[in-house]
Amino acid sequence: MSRRSQLVLGWLLTLAVIAGFARLGVWQSQRAVEKQAMLDDAAQVLASRQPVGLDAAADPGSQDRYQWARGSGEFAPGPQWLLDNQQRDGRVGVQAYRIFVPGQGQPLLVDLGWLPLPGDRAMPSVERPEGHIEVQGLLAPPPSGGIALGAGMAQQAEGWLMLRLDIPAISAAAGTPLAPRVLRLDPASPLGYERDLALLPNTLPPAKHRGYALQWFGLALAVLVTALILTFRKPRRRKRPPTMDKH
Repeated sequence: MSRRSQLVLGWLLTLAVIAGFARLGVWQSQRAVEKQAMLDDAAQVLASRQPVGLDAAADPGSQDRYQWARGSGEFAPGPQWLLDNQQRDGRVGVQAYRIFVPGQGQPLLVDLGWLPLPGDRAMPSVERPEGHIEVQGLLAPPPSGGIALGAGMAQQAEGWLMLRLDIPAISAAAGTPLAPRVLRLDPASPLGYERDLALLPNTLPPAKHRGYALQWFGLALAVLVTALILTFRKPRRRKRPPTMDKH
């Protein structure tokens, strides 16, 4: 293969690698912008805490928004819903959910808080608060489930253990359509378990995404510089072996 053909093939491969690295960098940058906007929006909501009704949880135009909500109703009888692999203060546990039926609006999942798991991973029992109850908290999109691989939930003795919060799948298992947002209970409420209103408890913050974006762009630049050096480097000339004088 001639040197020209080698250069053409090498640059085609180089440009493909650079494009791949650059695309990953752009994606990480976009995720940083999206998460920062989400944090800013939620911070304003938490600062004002102007409540809307629980019926806002089903508003199709607000599925990705944060709103402070208040309402009354009853927790539905039925199974408990546990989100697995949730960390708190370095401990592994589950996030406990139950279905709440408000006086006005569509049934929705209520985040009751975090519970630790013992060494044998025996699932905890989540009590159902009884009677007509007033609740308030942050209406939020379900936590990100990452890449969906395989079944996201499995039935347990007292309910369901979930790897991600898939609202359509939960609705099908519960036999009732649920609002697309969940209510994260006010930490000051006496209901439930340990909890806070941290928005990114088990996922990457914007700063991490920006750091990863910088790494991907740096790799793309390194590949480009390496390709340029290899392209314009003068090939070494082979030295001829010394000739022997004939006598």
